[in-house]
Amino acid sequence: MAKTVLVVEDNDLNLRLFCDLLTAHGYRPEPVSDGRDALTRAQAIVPDLIVMDIQLPHVSGLELIEAIKRDAQLAAIPIMAVTAYAAKGDEERIRLAGVDSYVSKPVTVARFLDAVRSLIGEVR
Repeated sequence: MAKTVLVVEDNDLNLRLFCDLLTAHGYRPEPVSDGRDALTRAQAIVPDLIVMDIQLPHVSGLELIEAIKRDAQLAAIPIMAVTAYAAKGDEERIRLAGVDSYVSKPVTVARFLDAVRSLIGEVR
């Protein structure tokens, strides 16, 4: 059975790209374009992995990560931050929020997929 990946990304092009990549490599993406819906969606589907944009309108990706990690049902789900934040100290701040992996934009296909496989526990 395909592993489910919740993809939280407000940019339609990035959302489509991530979902297409995941589908092409045998995963089942669950897209969420509005961060306000991310926690509810995660609770409903309990994905194997969450790919989280950090800079979202209406709610911070960091706040969402912290909320997910506080939820007993979701806390063990690995989270991969995918973000354009690349300034000094940003990665450390994002990792402190509870992410398991950090990938900066622009994302390469190989790096994205390697991170997904690693977090889901699949070997190439």
